[in-house]
Amino acid sequence: MRITIVTDAWKPQVNGVVRTLERLAYEAGILGDDISFVTPAQFKTMPLPFYPEISLSLTSRQKVAEAIKDLGADALHISTEGPLGHLARSWAVKNNVPFTSCYHTHYPHYISARFPIPEAWTYAYLRWFHSAAQATMVATEDLKNTLKNNGFKNLMIWSRGVDGQLFKPRPDHRIYGEGPVFLCVARLAVEKNLEAFLSLDLPGKKVMVGDGPDRARLQKTYKDVIFTGALFGDDLASAYAAADSFVFPSTSETFGLVLLEALASGLPIAAFPASGLLAEIQSAGLGVLDADLKKAAMQSLSIPREACRGYALGFSHQETTRQFIGNIRNALKVPYPPIAA
Repeated sequence: MRITIVTDAWKPQVNGVVRTLERLAYEAGILGDDISFVTPAQFKTMPLPFYPEISLSLTSRQKVAEAIKDLGADALHISTEGPLGHLARSWAVKNNVPFTSCYHTHYPHYISARFPIPEAWTYAYLRWFHSAAQATMVATEDLKNTLKNNGFKNLMIWSRGVDGQLFKPRPDHRIYGEGPVFLCVARLAVEKNLEAFLSLDLPGKKVMVGDGPDRARLQKTYKDVIFTGALFGDDLASAYAAADSFVFPSTSETFGLVLLEALASGLPIAAFPASGLLAEIQSAGLGVLDADLKKAAMQSLSIPREACRGYALGFSHQETTRQFIGNIRNALKVPYPPIAA
C-alpha cells in the first residue's frame, strides 16, 4: 500500500513527531508498504513567532492538492493541524477524498501556557478539524478517553516504539562523572515545564538535553545544570546511558517518546502524578510519580534498571508500524493484500 502523509512537522525540527514519522516510513518500507510525505520543505515558508525553528508553509490549497495527487498514493493521512494539514483537509473534504488524521500534540495545554486562550476554544477547533477524518489516531487509551470526553469521535490507538538496539544500558558509562545523574530530554520551551526540574536541589548532577526558544534564558539562570544542546543517534543514546534517573516534568504530553528511550536505556522515571503511559510505568514499578518531584527523583534511584529495559522492549517499531497501517486499511477500507499460498 502507498500512503501519503501530510505533515507540518518536519526536519530540521527536532521533536517526537518528526522522529516518529521518519521511523514509520523506514519500517513501512521493510514491511513492503510505501510512505511518502508532503512537508514544508516543498513550499515557501516563514518562521513561527516564538519558535523560529518551526516553518509555516506559505502556499495554496491547489499546490498542496497537486503535491498529494503527484504522489499517487492509495491512502491519505493528515498528521498535523497546521497550515499544510488545514489545506489538505480542505481539499479532501471538497473532493470527497477520505483520510485519517492524528492527534500528536496536546495544543489546548500548549497554547494556554503561552496565551490567554481558554482550552475549550482550542478543543473546539481541533474537534472541528478531526471531525472530517474517517478516524483519528491517538497514542494511549487515556488520551482517547480525554478526547472522547471533549466530543471527538472515531478514535483509534496508534502506539509508539523504541529502538532497543540503540537505546540500551552501557555499564560504567559515566561521561558526566560520578552520579547520581538526573537527566531530562526535551524541547527547551515553556510548555515543557522544565524549570520544575532545573530548579530542583538534587545531589550529583542535572543534565538537560535539547534545544529551543528558552535555552539561552534557562542556561543563564541555572548554571549548575549541564546543558548539552540537541543530541541525536548514538550521542543521544550515550546521554541516556550515562544517567541514573530520568526526570520528566512535563504535564501535557500525549505519549512521551523520551520515556520509552529512557526506559530502554535502563533509566527509572520520576514525574508528576499523571495518567496514561506514566501511570502504567508507575503501576509496573518502573517510576515514581509524586507532586514533590525531588522526592520522586530520589526514590526512583532504587528501581532496578533491568526491569525498566524489559518493559520498554515491549514497544517495538515493527508492531507500531503494523498498527498504523492496519488502522489506515480499516478506516479507509483499503483491501488487505492476499495471503501468499
